[in-house]
Amino acid sequence: MTDDSRFGLARSVTLAGPLRLDGGARLAPVEIAYETYGSLDADGGNAILICHALTGDQHVASTHPITGKPGWWTRMVGAGKPIDPARHFIICANVLGSCLGSSGPGTIDPATGAPYAMRFPVITIRDMVRAQAMLLDHLGVGTLAAAVGGSMGGMQVLQWAATYPDRLRSAVAIASTARHSAQNIAFHEVGRQAIMADPKWAGGDYYAAGDPPAAGLAVARMAAHITYLSEAGLTEKFGRRLQARDAKSFGFDADFQIESYLRHQGISFVDRFDANSYLYITRAMDYFDLAEEHGGLLAGAFQGAKRTRFCLVSFDTDWLYPTAESRAIVHALNAAGAPVSFVELSSPFGHDAFLLDVPELNRVVDGFLRAGEDR
Repeated sequence: MTDDSRFGLARSVTLAGPLRLDGGARLAPVEIAYETYGSLDADGGNAILICHALTGDQHVASTHPITGKPGWWTRMVGAGKPIDPARHFIICANVLGSCLGSSGPGTIDPATGAPYAMRFPVITIRDMVRAQAMLLDHLGVGTLAAAVGGSMGGMQVLQWAATYPDRLRSAVAIASTARHSAQNIAFHEVGRQAIMADPKWAGGDYYAAGDPPAAGLAVARMAAHITYLSEAGLTEKFGRRLQARDAKSFGFDADFQIESYLRHQGISFVDRFDANSYLYITRAMDYFDLAEEHGGLLAGAFQGAKRTRFCLVSFDTDWLYPTAESRAIVHALNAAGAPVSFVELSSPFGHDAFLLDVPELNRVVDGFLRAGEDR
């Protein structure tokens, strides 16, 4: 298994497709960039799919090729961690529509020989999951021991349970939701308008010029980043402290530490992410509503998932996807007769807590996964 070229870091595959999308289009070919860690058992029973959030990628536990930083979830994935390559065959794929190697607006349209740009079809969370299922078929993984993800990754996990319940034994959805609220959509629209108002966006056709709408994307990231934090965390970390000065400038430089922090977040983000991908993925998240096809009854989405074990985790300071959203999913799973565990954890970090140092989260995920392995 270790000699199989399909497995390892920095992998990619071009699948013939076509992939039928929710919007009616057919995408072909389908490019998927991914990484795997560990070895697949002979019976294929130890595979865990990790689903990443909006601006995440497949480098869950390996060095990022652009930033040089460690993988985005090394707190959860690695030797001795809850998701351990010594026990699990771990798969993480760059989602459809993103910009780290999977098919998206920045990849080449075979019909024109140029990047798709805004000619790329609009996608959904379910389209992302369908592409992941195609990847698992390519890897020879029939059934997942678990799918695990936070935020948009949690949406994918829930969509897996709704779309492919027979391929999923356990599901871990952290700091997530079953549908985007009006407030969620509103914040995303501010970000999209910031990008499209940047003259360098050029209707999405900025690839040839090599001069992307960095200013607009930075503002979009700044606005979104505020939603990932908590007021208590911001107050504790920054308060109203000034940035490298003893008095206010009475100008529009970054007088406050929080202003400097947000500007840094925006500037660093544009080096690793594509503006058009940001448009497409935020739109996919806004379209997400598992209950929509079931007359508004979320339990209907999980009718086929009675044999899937679920673990839902929320954080008490997360106001982007608050605990009430997770409780609604738990109630729906109860109504559908699916086994579910739920815990709200305390953290000062807001929505981003699932990416940060919250030891209780590791204990919850580790215990849940081991309980499934003992069955």
